[in-house]
Parts: sequence; structure tokens; C-alpha cells
Amino acid sequence: MKHIDKYTIISILSSFLLFSCSEGLEIKSGSMILSVDKDMHMTVELTGNDAPLTEKSQTEYIELEEGTVSDFKLKSRDIRVAGDTTVYTLIGEASMPFGGTIKKIQTISVDSRFPGMAVTEVKYVNESSRDLHVVKWVNHAFRVIDNEDTPAFWSFQGQSTIERADWILPVDSTFYQRNYMGMNDSDYGGGIPVTCLWRRDQGIAVGHVELSPRLVSLPVKKSKYDNYAEVAVESTEESVVAFTQGDTISTVRTFVSVYEGDCFAPLRQFSEYMQASGLVMPESEPAAFEPMWCAWGYEREATFAEILGTLPKVKELGIKWATVDDGYQIAEGDWELDTKRFPGGDRDMVDLVKKMKAYGLKVQLWWAPLAADPGTKVLKENPDFITLSKQQTPHYITWWDSYYLSPVDSGVVSYSRDLVDRFMKKYDFDGLKLDGQHLNSVHPDYNWKHHPECPQYSYEQLPGFFKMIYDESRSINPHAVIQNCPCGCCMSFYNLSYTNQTVASDPTSSWQVRLKGYVYKALVPRTAYFGDHVELSDNGDDFASSFGIGAVLGTKFTWPKNNPKVKADYRLTPEKEVIWKKWFSLYNEKMLSTGEYVNGLYDIGYSRPEAHVIRKDGTLYYAFYASSFDGDILVKGLEEGKKYELYDYFNEVSLGEVEGPEARLHCKFERALLFQANEVKK
Repeated sequence: MKHIDKYTIISILSSFLLFSCSEGLEIKSGSMILSVDKDMHMTVELTGNDAPLTEKSQTEYIELEEGTVSDFKLKSRDIRVAGDTTVYTLIGEASMPFGGTIKKIQTISVDSRFPGMAVTEVKYVNESSRDLHVVKWVNHAFRVIDNEDTPAFWSFQGQSTIERADWILPVDSTFYQRNYMGMNDSDYGGGIPVTCLWRRDQGIAVGHVELSPRLVSLPVKKSKYDNYAEVAVESTEESVVAFTQGDTISTVRTFVSVYEGDCFAPLRQFSEYMQASGLVMPESEPAAFEPMWCAWGYEREATFAEILGTLPKVKELGIKWATVDDGYQIAEGDWELDTKRFPGGDRDMVDLVKKMKAYGLKVQLWWAPLAADPGTKVLKENPDFITLSKQQTPHYITWWDSYYLSPVDSGVVSYSRDLVDRFMKKYDFDGLKLDGQHLNSVHPDYNWKHHPECPQYSYEQLPGFFKMIYDESRSINPHAVIQNCPCGCCMSFYNLSYTNQTVASDPTSSWQVRLKGYVYKALVPRTAYFGDHVELSDNGDDFASSFGIGAVLGTKFTWPKNNPKVKADYRLTPEKEVIWKKWFSLYNEKMLSTGEYVNGLYDIGYSRPEAHVIRKDGTLYYAFYASSFDGDILVKGLEEGKKYELYDYFNEVSLGEVEGPEARLHCKFERALLFQANEVKK
């Protein structure tokens, strides 16, 4: 018997239904409806919401040197079903003024496991009478309608630049942000390839779903004269791409989703989709949730006496980790010990670690891999380790005054693996703090000794370098904590697979501590999030911002005095010690960092005051934030019919009894209000 493709009958039937219904079609995914007309114009909307989300527009098109090609006519469509996934194939054509056409073949896939989301890929075939030149392709170019909210929209935008700007921000009046996922500055690049734009009633997310980084942009634009904002996913080639007759150009796989609420749900869905597609996120490491002290308060001139002299106070406060920070090495790249500080060489470091562990502490080492200073021994012996620009000049890391090392060069990988072995095995550190904004991404590499046929290869394969560090460290110590701290960056989504402790990475405000934690709780809910040193928060003492969102507490205090060469004052004064001791005691008691972040109760953009909820051992813990607040708050998420005592556990006072599912509470606070809802038993 002749084999019949299992798709054939479905395909014939569905084609008949589609053609017989209308010239356009509707694609449904959960509560999302994606409508396509005969000109391949699209809109997306949520069922049951009367306010339109997007204008009808040509959302996928190609821009050529010869002109933009966007006037496509839908010629045929098809549907195939395989398991949980339904794949729609749309074929259109655009007539060219000089003869012939550009064929557009667009697939749109919806997976019942991911309702409200559609994944697309587009191929363009040059069937015209000329050779052409591609400037860029564009997917999901939606115009999102302003619903007269204030601000018009809130957004999540996942780029990394030298400005170290907020990832969650309002879009109002005139606005533009490129959101390029490559290198935006000498040291800064990469990020999370998703844009979320939402109103009070609903929102849209777009991004790409390839399993490795891709050089795309996700621009967000708004004019104060328009009643809409624009989002898209675009290619970003360094130069035009030849598109000769008969050639096919393909986009990367991209997605659009619609949702109610803020960016948490679409970011969680994006991460779950990527994991279902093959990305693996690390398991939780209990040690990564323990509070941390870092010697960076003494900066690069920290002495053994200062570090060891602080540890009794570290232990007294209930802190479980101590970090040896920058300054032990000869230079970035030459990670041998500086003999001025370690005259006994490796023996001195081994001795230091033993003495630190004698206090019952776990010990972490700071390290900036992939950076090497000019003139260092490693570069003299291995000049081909560095990455090169198209002009054959070294890529420079301005922060470290270093050169970039290739993450895919076998020599660099071997040299770095040997360093991991030394740090983790010989010195006996319990974890590594990988530090530097340069870790988040790398430039296209034109060093012909690496991979001349594909300059972006090192960019796409960078996560593999961190996999090596993670796997090697955990092979030596199965409970090693590997923190990845890309200073000021929106951490590359693809590097999250190889760290078991994310970090606020040099936040510029307490708001950044909270928003970064919010994003990581959405993307990697089982991974510990370190709120960084409290000294970086507002007023240098805002433990509440870390505590309330379920972050690990950290500090870099000095005691009993500062290093005389350091200008900043990080001394743990008697007055500060009372506060530090209370917060670390509460942290170790409640361990909210191991709880579940409860999504959907509040909107991080529109809800005021800002609110977060953690569920731990059946109890809900609320955190409200505002510079100053006097009024009513809504306590959401309680069980209907049950009564609760709201208890301010920091100030140790009852705020009164309420009844679920939602209660109004009058309160007055400065900066933060933290409380738990204790069920009142009958």
C-alpha cells in the first residue's frame, strides 16, 4: 500500500475550508486572535476585549536597496496539524516595477501548550527580473494603539548599553529605543530578545525564539503626534546582502503574543517555550540562596588583615558567604597571584581560604574571564587569543583596559578551564563571581585564525564558554555557586542556562534592584537572585527592596574601619549594625528568596504603590514601595471567605484583620511596607 503523508488529508480539507470561508483568515491561540487579510495585513487582539490592540498593517516585509517590498497579495494558504502544534503556511506575491515578483512564504505556528502566542518564520524568494540587495527584513511590525492611559504604555526592553538604563520603563510622548541584541558600545551588548509593550487592559510581546543569540533589533517607537506606538523585530546586517534571481532569504524564528497584565506572564511564557524547544535552565542550588558579604568595600587594596578581621562580624550577622574580590591578580588575563599581596604565591591563597572557611563560611572568588590586558604574559605567549575587528584591530574592553579574548578559540577555552581548576580545586573556593559587562556579548570576530567564514560565530556560541565554566566548576564541587554579573547589563537570556545565581549587577537605584528581580523571577523562577550589595541601593541601606521581591541579601561593609586608600565610607557603624543585624536575621528566618513569586495580582507599571507578593510555605508576603504613601492599598490574592491578620514583621506590629479575596487597608509609610497575611484560624 502506498504511504500517504499524515498531513495530506488535513491539508486538503483545511485549504478548502480556508478558501471557502473568505479571502482572509483568523488564527487563534488561546485568547489571542491573529487576523490576516487578502493583502497579508495583520492585527492581533484579545477575545472579549472591545478596545482594539493594534492597527491593521503589513507586519512582515523586506527592505531592499531598490525599495521596500511590502505590498503582497495572498495567493494561497495551508494548515497542518502535528501533535500540539498547528502550522499555517501563507504564500503571497509582490509585483516588482521592473518585472517579476518577490514571493513571500510565511509560516505561523501555534502550540496549544503556549496559548496566546504565535511563532513565525518568513522566506522571500527573488522571482523578479533583477538581482537585488537586502538591507533588512522586518517581522511583527505592529502599531499598538494608545488607549489614553497615563502613561500611554509601560514596557520591558531588553537591551544593554553603557547608560545602564532601566529595563522596565514607560513609553509616552516621543520615544525611541533600538534594542539591538549585538554590541551597542565597546563593552556592552546582548540582552533578552523580547519587547513587551502594555496598556492597563492588555499588551503585546515580540521577540525571537532561536536557540542561540541572533543579531537583531527590537525597536520601540512613538511620536507625540500619533495615537500608537510601534514595535518590531528586525535584522541588522553590517552590509547589504546579495539577493540574486532565484535566491531565498529567510528570517529567524520570531514570535508575537498578547496578554493581560504586565510583562511577567509573556516573559515566563517565552522562557518556558525556549525550554520546551531545548534550552535547559539550571536546577536550584540551596547554597546560592544564602546571604553574602563581599570584601569589595575595601576595594582592590584589601589586605588579608582587613578581610580576616571583618569575618567575626560577618559571622555574627548570620551571613554565610564571603567573597574575595578584584585585586588578587597580577592583571586581567594574568591570573597568577600578585606577589606584593601574596609573597608566598598559591600557598598564601590556599591559607587565606582555609582561614575564611574556619569561620564556617563559604568562600567565593571574583574573576573577569575573556579579558586580558595588553602586555600580559598570556597575550605575549598567545597573541591569537584576541578577537579582531574588520579593520584587524583588537576589540577593546574600556572598563578593564583590556582586550577581548575569543570564547570559541580552543586555546582560550583550555586556558580558562585550567583557571577554573586552580580556583576551585587548588584554592578550594566554593563558588565564582564572574564579573564584567563584557561577559554579556562579544563583537563579530574577524580574526582569520578563529572562524573567518562566519564572524558572528563567537557571538552566537558565547553561551558555550559559560557552559564550560559551569560544568567544570560543578564537576569539582557539585554544589558550586556560579554567579554571572554582567555589570549594568540586561543579562543575555542564553547565558542564564549556565549560572545558578543571577544578580542585580551594579544597580543604579532600588527600583533597578526590584525590576531586575522581577524579570529574573519570570524567566528563571528556580534560580537564586542576588540583590547585590545593599550599599548600591537608595541611601545605601534599602534591604527592603531585595527582601520584599525574594532576593538574596548582600553587603560589602567594612569593619572596624575603612581601607585608608578608599574614599567611600562603608563602615558598619554601631547604628548601622542594628539595622544590618535585623535584616539578616529576618532573612535567615523567612528565606523569602526560596518562595514562589506570585504573578498577576499587581502591575509593576500601573499599580501604585508598586507591589510584589511572595508565597512561602502557604503564607503570602506583601511588599509595597513608594517614596512616600498615605492612603488605601488593595491586598489581593487572599482566599475568599477566610480571615487574615496582616502583620508587619519588620516593625513587629499588627495592621489589623481583613477578609479575602481582596481587602482595602489604609496605611502610611515611607519607602517600603512589608507584611505577611496570617490566616486567622477559627
